[in-house]
Amino acid sequence: MNTPEPHSPSGSDLFAEIQEELERSLLGGPRRYTVAQVAEMSGMTPVRVRRLWQALGFTVDPEPDAKMFTDGDVDALCNIAAIIGSGAIDETLELSAARSLGQSISRLAEWQLTLFNTHMFEQLLDSHAGVAPDEMRKVIDELVQRMSMRTENLQSYVWRRHLVATTERSIVRPQGSAPTRDVVVGFADMVGYTQLTRRIDAGELNELLEYFESEVTAVIAAHHGWVIKTVGDEVMFATDEPADGARIAIGLQETFGASQNTPALRVGLAWGPALARFGDLFGSVVNNAARLTGAARPGAILVDEKLAAELGDDEFRVQPLRRLRVKDFRRSRPYVLRPAGNGSRGR
Repeated sequence: MNTPEPHSPSGSDLFAEIQEELERSLLGGPRRYTVAQVAEMSGMTPVRVRRLWQALGFTVDPEPDAKMFTDGDVDALCNIAAIIGSGAIDETLELSAARSLGQSISRLAEWQLTLFNTHMFEQLLDSHAGVAPDEMRKVIDELVQRMSMRTENLQSYVWRRHLVATTERSIVRPQGSAPTRDVVVGFADMVGYTQLTRRIDAGELNELLEYFESEVTAVIAAHHGWVIKTVGDEVMFATDEPADGARIAIGLQETFGASQNTPALRVGLAWGPALARFGDLFGSVVNNAARLTGAARPGAILVDEKLAAELGDDEFRVQPLRRLRVKDFRRSRPYVLRPAGNGSRGR
C-alpha cells in the first residue's frame, strides 16, 4: 500500500488550501450550484435568489453559469423561502430582514475571528507542516468541529435569552401596524477621541475600546436598558423608563469620571416615540438625543424638555439652559441633568 507523500506548500498555497478546506467543512461541501439551479431547488426566481444573497452580504457572480453555491447555501435559502411562505415575515420585508441578519452576523463573525484567529491558524499551520492532503482534511474537520460546537451552542442560547428579553420590553401589535413606542434614547461618546487616536498605538486603542464597550454595556444593563449599537467612540442605548435613562446617564458619567486613563464622556437623552426596525430605532427622538450629545460639555448630561418633565422628583436635578439653535432642527430647550444630593438612588 502506497502512503501519500507529505507536501510542504508555499505560504500562499498553504493559506489557499486551508481556506478551501474550511469552506468545505463549514459550508457543507464545495461550490457546485448556479443561481438557476438554486432557484429551482428553492422554489424562488433567479432574481429573488440574487437579491436575497446580496442582502445577506455576499457577492453574486455575474456569470450565469458560475457555480457559487454550496449545499449549505441552498439549505439556507430554502429556509428563508419557508419562513416567508409561513407568513412569519411579510414578504415585502424579506430583503430588509435578510440585510439586518447579514449585517449582524457579519459583525459577529468578525469579532469571533479576531478571538479565534491566532489560536486557530497557528494550529492549522503547525498541523499542516509536512502533512499529506488526506490528513489535512482530517485535521481541519476535527478543529472546526471542536471550536464550532461550543460556539454554536453558546450563540443559540444567547439568541434565545435575548429573544425573551426583547419580548419582555415589546408591545404586541396587529401585523402591519407601525412598531412605535415611547422610549428614552441616549447617546454617549468620548470627548477628543479622534485626536487621541493619533497619539496612541493600536494596542492602547484596543484596550481603550474594550474598556469603553465593557463599561457602558455593564452600566446600561444594570439599569434595565439595552445597547442599540456601538460605533467606535459612541454608544446608542435605550430604555423604557425615564428614570432608568437618567440613571444610566449618571452611572456612565460616574464610571468614566472616576477613571484617569480614559477620555471624558458627553451624554444626551431624549424621551418620545421611536420606530423600532430590525434592532435599530428611528425618529425625531433619536435626532434629539444625538443633537443634545453633540452640544453637551465634557462630563455633562443634556436632556430634552419632555424627559426633564418626567424627572421631577428628589432623585434627580434638572436645570434649564438657553434654547439651542441647530440648523434644520426645531428650537429646543435643553436641560442639564445631575443627581440630587450626593448621587442617584438604585431602583
